[in-house]
Amino acid sequence: MLQCTTKETNAEPRTIDVELASGRIRGRRFGRDGGRLTLLVHGLSANSRSFDAIAPELAKDGRSVVAIDLRGRGHSAITGPGTYGWPAHADDVLAVATALGAETFDYVGHSMGAFIGMQVARTAPSRVGRLVLIDAVGVPEPASLVPIAAALARLGTLHRDADAYVAKVRDVGTIAPWGPVWEAHYRYDLVDADGFVTPRTSRAAVDEDLAYGGKQTPSEAWRHLVMPTLLLRASEPLGEGFIVREGDRDAFLLTAPRAISRDVAANHYGIMTHPHTVQSIRRFFS
Repeated sequence: MLQCTTKETNAEPRTIDVELASGRIRGRRFGRDGGRLTLLVHGLSANSRSFDAIAPELAKDGRSVVAIDLRGRGHSAITGPGTYGWPAHADDVLAVATALGAETFDYVGHSMGAFIGMQVARTAPSRVGRLVLIDAVGVPEPASLVPIAAALARLGTLHRDADAYVAKVRDVGTIAPWGPVWEAHYRYDLVDADGFVTPRTSRAAVDEDLAYGGKQTPSEAWRHLVMPTLLLRASEPLGEGFIVREGDRDAFLLTAPRAISRDVAANHYGIMTHPHTVQSIRRFFS
């Protein structure tokens, strides 16, 4: 049986725990109950806090906005080997929507969250009203994956305190511009460990999803995206490459039946806090 519990608080956002057969999913809920459910799903080693600039703005339009921690990330359950991969996460997304009482919902996914969104749309097309893919649609340029791989090195490491951990992530320089959203994002993921701090996110979960993604051909899903779909592409490179190639963007628009695209002048991380991102999503949802 699915159970949804909400921790009472007078301030937004509210923390919710959704108990699924696959494990507990932690979410952060913005906006009013009864509004159009909009699910926000993060990338490979991120968590729900990566949507802190986007979620409250979408909630202003009367939506019930829920940003989730995928299993193995943030405060959601860490499950065993063989329980991850895009289809497993897609099943979790659909189960969360059901637990929250929504037969249909809108979806926003960043990075791996976009690939999960395409899986959700392919699995249950009648349940997804509108789909937003933030800087992921095809196979990334190899050079763009170098900074992402380097970021994974933080998982499972010990640090003196939260300030030291955040400073180390910030000083790499991949996340530009650095700001309060990313500060909160990385602090949220920390847990005490014998006098030190370490990220909660499971390296094993991330590695399993990374291995799964490396075997996929995302373009096979494009023609199945029958709902209105918005692709937001970061037009500044991540390292020496792009997550979404211009050629993939153009091919996607020719293949997905109801797709449109906007470029945002930011890199793969900066796109999450760029004002044009949330403006584009709000216009698309209106």
